[in-house]
Amino acid sequence: MSTARSRGPVYVAGHRGLVGSALVRRLEGSGVEPVVRTRTELDLTDPIAVDAFFAEERPARVYLAAAKVGGIQANDEYPGDFIRENLAIQLHVLDAARRHGVEKLLFLGSSCIYPKHAAQPMAEDALLTGPLEPTNQAYAVAKIAGVEMCRAYWRQYGCRFISAMPTNLYGPGDNFDLETSHVLPALLRKFHEAKVHGHREVVLWGTGTPRREFLHVDDLADACVFLMDRWDRPDIVNVGVGEDIAIRELAELIREVVDVDVSITLDREKPDGTPRKLLDTTRLQELGWTPSIDLRDGIERTYAWFRTHVDDARSHA
Repeated sequence: MSTARSRGPVYVAGHRGLVGSALVRRLEGSGVEPVVRTRTELDLTDPIAVDAFFAEERPARVYLAAAKVGGIQANDEYPGDFIRENLAIQLHVLDAARRHGVEKLLFLGSSCIYPKHAAQPMAEDALLTGPLEPTNQAYAVAKIAGVEMCRAYWRQYGCRFISAMPTNLYGPGDNFDLETSHVLPALLRKFHEAKVHGHREVVLWGTGTPRREFLHVDDLADACVFLMDRWDRPDIVNVGVGEDIAIRELAELIREVVDVDVSITLDREKPDGTPRKLLDTTRLQELGWTPSIDLRDGIERTYAWFRTHVDDARSHA
């Protein structure tokens, strides 16, 4: 799929993260060299620095993939950090984009914005129809605020700010730290270390029964570029694969990919989180986009990447 050319630079915020690095790969593969800045070069929680960056670079298109992210444990232990940093990043980037005439912006949200007990699969209109999952409520509220800010700026100022809600992501460049990572990279690391160190079991949090949907980050990047070119409405768009898997089954699949003979033990004292999170991706499918990387293939690719980066794989969100 070709990438429509904008009238100026393309900025990827958060280019060193899981999503941002995939976006850079996708754009460069289409001949687009995006503008990027490290956290040291540009602190997105600093409004003066953000304004100066937009004034200097004048990006025409912006992919807002910068965010503070983490798994159940990190969200539960550091809710203040998650809501403060994400609100600050979103406020400063979105408002600078408005004031400096950005042609189009894509905001990356999360499937955790939907109510804990939303009807499955979760359609876009489920937003704000019920209570959130308590363990990541602070993060979810921040992302909901970003969605609503994009909608409000579209309505009041005519800003073409669109929002995509991806499901659970994984892939090269993921966070493999056992305290802050999401479930799939955490399990990959646990089974890998069991294989390397000869452990006899891997401990799985909770009951193993919650169901999750997993999308390879390269598929998400492709969907984001697709939406930037094709979607021109303030309504949010879900990005997922349309099918899910129980956490216990995921662990068994990862055990096969890693090829290690260990038992799986359930720590039922640990939280399960939301019982099920499956996105309704009808809206995106009707636009003509579907994912291309199946789960097993994606896990194999991710594990191959991890094995070659085991010493320098990111260990912090």
